[in-house]
Amino acid sequence: MNTPEAVYKKMMSTDYYSQWLGIESVEHREGYCKIKMQVRKEMLNGFNIVHGGVSFGLADSCLAFAANSYNILSVTLDGFITYPNSGKEGDILFAEALEKSNNRKTAMYDVTVKNQDDLTIALYRATVYRTKKEVLD
Repeated sequence: MNTPEAVYKKMMSTDYYSQWLGIESVEHREGYCKIKMQVRKEMLNGFNIVHGGVSFGLADSCLAFAANSYNILSVTLDGFITYPNSGKEGDILFAEALEKSNNRKTAMYDVTVKNQDDLTIALYRATVYRTKKEVLD
């Protein structure tokens, strides 16, 4: 098993929020992650569309898996999200994180959340701080 996949599996083993979201692995490599989940009824807001916190959570989880893929424990410093379209119950949402910059202490990622029809649901940009710790023992 490669390092990014091993990091994902270790993180998911105790990431109860990502487990609740129903996140499934699609692809992992250094500085990159793609995951998916299905929108359930309890994930909808009062307007019967996917709650922004759910889209944010999916994007933030994707960011975490990508940022930690080098086996360097990395935590989010900041993040900004926009919601150009809304999701609905039954949608399959795909989140894809791409590394935009990476240096010794910080890295920046763009995460796109799209549905099964390739409609963009959310765009998330975040910066992570790289600690001196490793994810894997």
